This record gives sequence, C-alpha cells and structure tokens, in this order.
Amino acid sequence: MTTTTLAENFNQIGIIGRLESRSVEQSVLRLLQLLQQHNKQYCIEQSLADAMDVLDCPARDRQSLGQWADLIVVVGGDGTFLGAARDVARYEVPMLGINRGRLGFLTDIMPSEMETGLADVFRGEFQLEDRFLLQAKIIRNGDVVAQDCALNDVVLHPGQSIRMIEFDLFIDDQFVYSQKSDGLIVSTPTGSTAYALSAGGPLMHPNMHALVLVPMFPHSLNNRPIVVGAQAQLCIRIGHKNTLPPHVSLDAQNHLELAHGDELHISKYPQTVKLIHLKGHNYFETCRTKLGWGNRIENLERESDQ
Repeated sequence: MTTTTLAENFNQIGIIGRLESRSVEQSVLRLLQLLQQHNKQYCIEQSLADAMDVLDCPARDRQSLGQWADLIVVVGGDGTFLGAARDVARYEVPMLGINRGRLGFLTDIMPSEMETGLADVFRGEFQLEDRFLLQAKIIRNGDVVAQDCALNDVVLHPGQSIRMIEFDLFIDDQFVYSQKSDGLIVSTPTGSTAYALSAGGPLMHPNMHALVLVPMFPHSLNNRPIVVGAQAQLCIRIGHKNTLPPHVSLDAQNHLELAHGDELHISKYPQTVKLIHLKGHNYFETCRTKLGWGNRIENLERESDQ
C-alpha cells in the first residue's frame, strides 16, 4: 500500500498526550482546529480530556482509541510516545508525533511544523517506518506469571539492591555466558539511542532487524555488547545467589519483579509500530542535532568563507 493510499484512510484521528505543561495544551487545541479544517473526525484519550476541561469532544481510553482510529497523533515527548506505542501497538495503527519534549527522536515534528506537516500527511507525502517491539515474559515453574512489551528496551537490573546480580544468558537455546553485573540491557534499534547508548552500546539504524545486548558494569572486562538478529529467542535465568530478586523495566516506565529461579524470556513482539515521519526525514541529521555530533562540513564551509 502506498502512502497516498494509506493517507486516504486517515479519517478518524486519535489524539494521545500527557498534560505536563501549558505548551501541550496549546498544541492539542491547535491540533483540534487543524483537524476540523481538514474535515476529520477526532477523538481524544480519556485522561487527557479529563485534564483539559476546556475540551468538548469525544473521549476514549487508549485501547478503544487504538481500535477506533485510522491515525494516532501523540502530543508530547518521546516518553509519552513510548507509552502510547506500547498501548496501541497491537492494532498497528500509524502513529505521528508532535514534539513537546526534549529530544524528539520519535516525536520529531515541531509545533511550528504542525500545520504544514498535517497537510502533507493527509496528502500522503510522508515516510513510513516499521519499528518492532520486544515482548518480555517471566516464567515461573513453567508458567507465565507476568508479561509486557517495550519499544526501546527491556532492562534487567538489581532493583532496590546495590549489589551485582548473577544470571545465565541463553540465545536460541544455546548457552552464552554466566554473568555477574549490574544487569543487562536488551535494546531494539529504536532504543539504541536511549539507555543502551549511555551504557556503551552501539547506535543501530532503525531499519536494522537486530537486537543489542549491553552488559551494565560487568565484573569481567571481557563482557562486551552483543548484536543478534531480531528473531532471536533470549532466555535469562536468574540465579539463587542474589541477595534480593532483580527487577525488569520496560522502557523505564513499566516494571516487573522477578523471583529466584525465574526465567526472563525476551522475543520480538508480533505487531509493529508504524511510525510516520515527514518527507525528507534524515536519521543521521536527527543524530547530529539531538546527540550533538559535529557538523564538520558546515564548519569547513564557514571557515572557507572567512
């Protein structure tokens, strides 16, 4: 399906946001005006509607919004987008982010671009990326006792303990190593610019179909990040020597608690997030801007003009 054909189906627009500042409220109100001008039906998530009592429009919870909408517009920062993506990923509805946060790797449309950006999207002039998620399951005595998904990363960490944790890692039923460390970050390409990056992991282009496993302060200096295919089945067995059971964090927002002897299974989530960028979006330009990479060519041109 072409982007033009896909855009023709953008008739019911769901709006998700977290009211953290006056700027978010202003962007939501402006967004509603623009959707009215484009003759689109729209519905706002219930929690945002409750926080903005000036609104007079239909509201639904996120699950219902995911089922109803042809397009989801997220107003906020990357954290807001992560939470929204996890909640509606099963419906595979395209998602567009209006940046009211700091970095904006996912919500990369600035408020000043909203008017022209929406017009371009409704004309089908946009780029569409499929971003895969991770599914984490905790297995206890052969039964699944907890599960959740993550777009950025699944992180095994000590929780309230300050001691290192011990665990065994298996990939596709093959033993990899026993490790003693502060934990392990399992990241998608989307999450490679987040926590995994700060722990020394590599940047992975969003088009890559791979996972990176980044040890957190391992006791052995020989432990290094490992990159595996996205279809890999990971199993982390929690040792009985840990003082306190470790925890699992998903996108640093949702948390699961492990018990001694549990297994943490991590695999690719069945559905993907369909992320919309404006035409001309450049991943490396985003990295230069957000991560402070040097603009060497621009500097050389500036020096030659002097």
